[in-house]
Amino acid sequence: MRWTQTLIPTLREDPKDAEAVSHKLMIRAGYIRKLSSGVYSYLPLGNRVLQKVCAVIDEEMKAAGADSLLMPALHPAELWKKTGRYEALGQDKITFKNRTEQEFVLGPTHEEVVTELVGAYVKSYKDLPKIVFQIQTKFRDEIRPRFGIIRTKEFIMKDAYSFDKDEAGLDESYRKMSEAYHRIFQRCGLTFDVVNADPGMMGGKVSQEFMVKSRFGEDIVFQCPKCRYTASREIAARAKKKVETARGKGPAEAFDTPGLRTIEELTHRFKLKPEQLVKTILFIGDGRPIACLVQGDREVNESKVRRLCGASRLVPATAQEIEKYTGGPMGFTGPVGLTGVEIVADYDLDEMADFVTGANQKDRHLKNVNMGTDFKAGLTGDIRYAEEGDLCVNCGTILERCQAMEIGHVFKLGTRYTQAFDVNFIDAIGEKRIVIMGCYGIGVNRILAAHIDEHHDAKGIVWRKAIAPYHVLLITVNQSDAASVQVGETLYRELTDAGIEVLYDDRDERAGVKFNDGELIGIPLQIIVSERNLKEGKLEIVKRHDKSSEKIPQSELTTRLDKILNEIP
Repeated sequence: MRWTQTLIPTLREDPKDAEAVSHKLMIRAGYIRKLSSGVYSYLPLGNRVLQKVCAVIDEEMKAAGADSLLMPALHPAELWKKTGRYEALGQDKITFKNRTEQEFVLGPTHEEVVTELVGAYVKSYKDLPKIVFQIQTKFRDEIRPRFGIIRTKEFIMKDAYSFDKDEAGLDESYRKMSEAYHRIFQRCGLTFDVVNADPGMMGGKVSQEFMVKSRFGEDIVFQCPKCRYTASREIAARAKKKVETARGKGPAEAFDTPGLRTIEELTHRFKLKPEQLVKTILFIGDGRPIACLVQGDREVNESKVRRLCGASRLVPATAQEIEKYTGGPMGFTGPVGLTGVEIVADYDLDEMADFVTGANQKDRHLKNVNMGTDFKAGLTGDIRYAEEGDLCVNCGTILERCQAMEIGHVFKLGTRYTQAFDVNFIDAIGEKRIVIMGCYGIGVNRILAAHIDEHHDAKGIVWRKAIAPYHVLLITVNQSDAASVQVGETLYRELTDAGIEVLYDDRDERAGVKFNDGELIGIPLQIIVSERNLKEGKLEIVKRHDKSSEKIPQSELTTRLDKILNEIP
């Protein structure tokens, strides 16, 4: 492709609204353009990279035994209501009604659609296993789009779905997809971690995220530097600290706290430290009230509570429910004197003494409260989010906290969706059984952002060859020099005829502009045609990743180019 025939609008300065490195460089290098908040156009260079990434994904998914299909982006809302996810999506979903008043959801994911589809055709054990995948545009009404293409309202996903007759089959499908993900991300030049994660609204009991460390990521990961235990913040476990705590200030005592409902208000007014307080958060779990107790400067982890209590659904209690079960208003809840409420305490409380809690009365709190003396917990365990300074659950080493970006997620869904859609098969002995599912997603756009975050320098992007928009950038230093133009045109035809992906910078621009733009857009190999080198019958070859250069005879270019390209990562 000739530069003069395509659209590469490069910029000298960073856009004012860009924070992430990938966002700045993709705008400056002419890869993307913002249409509205969270919505981007991919210009020719950006689209070529997208297609390269999609080709890598397509190859590896098919090599792992999956086959491609394409499902609609418009989903009848009744499909989502059938699984209960219509309500769970809340305001993130984008819906509309057509002229006949039928409601549709713009698909943020495709579990409902693919389950209905496969369920229409799978009837016998002989029809299983099946793994299908698609690369499709998805939609969500992201409230705070940020960091360019990292967090958007319209995005591209690869999602695959496996359908098996038993757990052993699911394990095998999950293994195949996980191994395919390792190959995909390695080919795309990414350094990543596989992190145990919370399935969330997707359902199922097992999930793992593929994460790249990035200060622009929206996820938090905890990792042990010693044993390499790694988990997302949603499920990261922590070892119980052993701290000797003296008790003995006496029985619990009520004191007035007029209008003081929050930890911040109490600590400021009474000169307390947050760790001297215990907050009590009331939830409704499968219809029963559950009071969760954590140290004042910590946050309850609902997924940990669900697992500890064996609750399938957990929702925060309303103000009316709090008053019903505790006798006091919101902001003054505490464990002392609660009846008919299950008390679940974080095991940090085992080492706390003489702490402050709500008194279940308006404008009143209790001090000198102790667990075991003033109240008893029905369950004690790890129910809060991990924080810096916590210890590894495996080896006791202090966990390291880092920001990360999710690029892929794999789930063992089990039967959540197949039960909702009554997807069954007849097994080898004639009995009816439920189909078991797995789900495997990749954020295609995020691969581009993650790659640029990892591979860039002060001059611009440094693409790895596998997903670079072109492999070779051919530059004529002086487009006004007839000899340079003649050589440039000849090389362009020869390289193109040889199947080399080449971008020919044939612009009538100053050399400095061409060199700066070449480094900015990040193509792996530059071939530079200059008057001075042509007098010696040579061309200059520059490798973008290490900035090394050499001059080679023009006559040797075609015979040496394959070797040179093979030396580039």
